[in-house]
Amino acid sequence: MPVALISVSDKTGVVEFGRGLTQMGWKILSTGGTKAALQAGGVPVVGVSEFTGAPEVFGGRVKSLHPKIHGGILGRRDEDQAEADKHGIEWIDLVACNLYPFENTVSGEVTPSMSEAIEKIDIGGPSMVRSAAKNHKYVTVLCDPRDYTDTLSRLKSGDVDSVRRLELATKAFGHTALYDGIISTWLDSQSEDFSPDERALPIRKKQGLRYGENPHQSAVFYSEPGATGRSLARAVVLQGKPLSFNNFADLDGALRSVFEYKEPASVVVKHMNPCGAAVHEAGCGEAFTLALSADPISAYGGILAFNRALEAEDIKRIFRSKTFFEVIAAPGYSDEAKVILAKRSKLRALELPADWIDSVPSGQDARRVQGGWLLQDWDLGLESDWKVATKRSPTEDEMAAMRFAWGACRNVKSNAIVLARPEEGGFVLNGVGAGQMSRIDSVNIAIEKATRPVKGSVLASDAFFPFADGVEGAIKAGVTAIVQPGGSIRDEEVVAAADAAGIAMVMTGVRHFRH
Repeated sequence: MPVALISVSDKTGVVEFGRGLTQMGWKILSTGGTKAALQAGGVPVVGVSEFTGAPEVFGGRVKSLHPKIHGGILGRRDEDQAEADKHGIEWIDLVACNLYPFENTVSGEVTPSMSEAIEKIDIGGPSMVRSAAKNHKYVTVLCDPRDYTDTLSRLKSGDVDSVRRLELATKAFGHTALYDGIISTWLDSQSEDFSPDERALPIRKKQGLRYGENPHQSAVFYSEPGATGRSLARAVVLQGKPLSFNNFADLDGALRSVFEYKEPASVVVKHMNPCGAAVHEAGCGEAFTLALSADPISAYGGILAFNRALEAEDIKRIFRSKTFFEVIAAPGYSDEAKVILAKRSKLRALELPADWIDSVPSGQDARRVQGGWLLQDWDLGLESDWKVATKRSPTEDEMAAMRFAWGACRNVKSNAIVLARPEEGGFVLNGVGAGQMSRIDSVNIAIEKATRPVKGSVLASDAFFPFADGVEGAIKAGVTAIVQPGGSIRDEEVVAAADAAGIAMVMTGVRHFRH
């Protein structure tokens, strides 16, 4: 008689699965809540304690850690048979097991204590899963309820073949690795050590993508399990075609930018750089009109993001612009806004959780490089004392415009230069120079891209000016105030150029490269 060991936290489909095995003549072993669920469903079950002759101890901490369990799973049916007979070990041919809900415990609304979290760390479950996966030559291991139906079908037609057992074993090791990674990551978050010598980065497949940056590259979106705060995995796709690899990358850039602002804001991103951005006291509709006017040509095919819920009039305003956007994202839409959106069924529309307005990304920022990962803190904007470096101080309007420009500049690829200016009721981007090898080239591009007079605009630079030439070019074009980190060996020379022209310059002391 074949033997199955079933011990699951997620009991989806377990009664039907157990019933199917019983109908084929299998003996079923089980523990605790799974045993109770199977018995309630009319499935005959032998308790693990009865099978091993050893009681559960320490409040259930030790149930399945016994030679009759792990010997029955790990034994090699050919060379270990005599030893198994000697010790009365019966072979276990199938293990169905998933693990204590540690992830749900630590990612819920209520933060658990350390002791509460520790009690949700499964020991016996991963041990059984790993034992079965190691011995997949003889044992079928199931950690996903979605595999129950296929397994029953294969068993009814004969057996689960070696190819399928290897697939299930691979999946099982991934399951336990993810589980350990979630535990490791959470425990690490409770300590002050940002860079342990060994690190597990847990990720779970969210969806397959049509292709990567280019059609010849395959791509998948993986998300962090249990991520809170600003996680793209928490966004809800309301309508439209599936999101592509480039959509996700640009969307990330747009949302980084738009949530820089507390005021109602709109940002248009193209190729991960803001080409339009604005804030307006009257709301998102007015902010959108301003943002689009910053660079209406580049906005075509871009990602449009907001930091407030959108009303019907906001959607109508977007449609009246006759500008094609790949994606619209906002933390909420009114019912009427959704009805109007639905008229453009191919337009991708994402609804973000409302808490994005007051939250930050979780974990660390990571970048894949050949053979490894680079991890760093998120650049969430370090508060600093802005110091006036020139003889002339900026006006209130200039200072407010510089703070707007500084928020946009942080999300432009370096070397980054941003021009901005006040508009009635708000502020608007007025030219962007991005990703240039020379800062003066970025200054020249920003000036060239301006859709409003440069005269009277302010300028933000993500890093210091290594020479005075970039500042001199901005002055010549009409810039009246500049915000930059400072820190160059030629700061005196740069400030002198600003003083000679009578413009204001503020130094933040904080750099914001975004490579």
